[in-house]
Amino acid sequence: MNHYHVCVYAICKNEAKFVPGWIESMREADSIVVLDTGSTDETVRLLEEGGAKVTREIISPWRFDTARNRSLELVPEEADICVCTDLDELLRPGWRALLEAAWKPGTGQATYRYVWNFNEDGSEGVVFWYEKVHARGLYRWIHPVHEVLEYIGEGPRPETVRVEGMQLDHHADPAKSRSQYLPLLELSVRESPGDDRGLHYLGREYLFQRRWDDAIGALTRHLALPSATWEDERCASMRFLAQACRGKGDLRQARRWLLRAAGEAPWLREPWVELAEFFWELREYDATVWAARQALSISKRPESYICTAEAWGALPWDLLSLGLWYTGRAAEAREACRQALAIAPGEKRLQENLRLMEEKPK
Repeated sequence: MNHYHVCVYAICKNEAKFVPGWIESMREADSIVVLDTGSTDETVRLLEEGGAKVTREIISPWRFDTARNRSLELVPEEADICVCTDLDELLRPGWRALLEAAWKPGTGQATYRYVWNFNEDGSEGVVFWYEKVHARGLYRWIHPVHEVLEYIGEGPRPETVRVEGMQLDHHADPAKSRSQYLPLLELSVRESPGDDRGLHYLGREYLFQRRWDDAIGALTRHLALPSATWEDERCASMRFLAQACRGKGDLRQARRWLLRAAGEAPWLREPWVELAEFFWELREYDATVWAARQALSISKRPESYICTAEAWGALPWDLLSLGLWYTGRAAEAREACRQALAIAPGEKRLQENLRLMEEKPK
């Protein structure tokens, strides 16, 4: 197996509570460099005691791409492979050997499994494949927020290798503020008005903040861009549009967007599950069954960030059981409820539903 110099690099600010676990998970690297952007707690001391080389610098005005690029400049020249992580992320043990086994001369990036969040019971939530591992000198970070790597080398973009078994787990701090995201997203769209990804994220952020009209404006602009050709992301924008319309009380338009979303990417569970929820709330039980079964017929989970934990948990079985129950198919309803409970055995509501279904056959 080839041996490469592997360097982990990161940015941080006031993340002392994450340092011990992060340092331990990164020890398989040859070097660890960190840009601290203004910590006032014990972050820097703990990092240095753990063996990381820390540089302190204030980034003003704040941009994630500027901070990432500055941290990338700290990577030593002898590094072959750069691994970018945040301090609230942990690499599973053995990652270095897996990465080196997959990497080969001429590789540009590596993609690996990323658990973006965990459910309350400790099970995995949103999962997709990430690619923040890259060759030194060929990339830079772009966009003020939701930054991505841009290839700056000569010639065709190098190959991206898939590292089976390598996994990065994100243990986000729920107390961390999102207040800086919206102004940075608005800045990103002003700087790159033709970037479809930026508009999609901006519309989603407006949705999170319940700014329905702004969300609808940004998401419809996203769908109108000539570069917005990725069906999965277009489907997500349509789902978000439906949510914004529901927020405004416009159920007719919400139905249209949900049906369009399912038509845009029928291979994804997410639009079908949201359709099933929509029909359930409207007491359209046959339609609930139809949409839930469409969702459950899809067994391949997407490897991009266009996924939700709910669509791949107990919810589609739960919705199917309710739709079946209210259309008089009691035996099928009970079986669907059991399937939901197999996925979420601690869910009290599902337990009660099954008890009622078994005590009171419809």
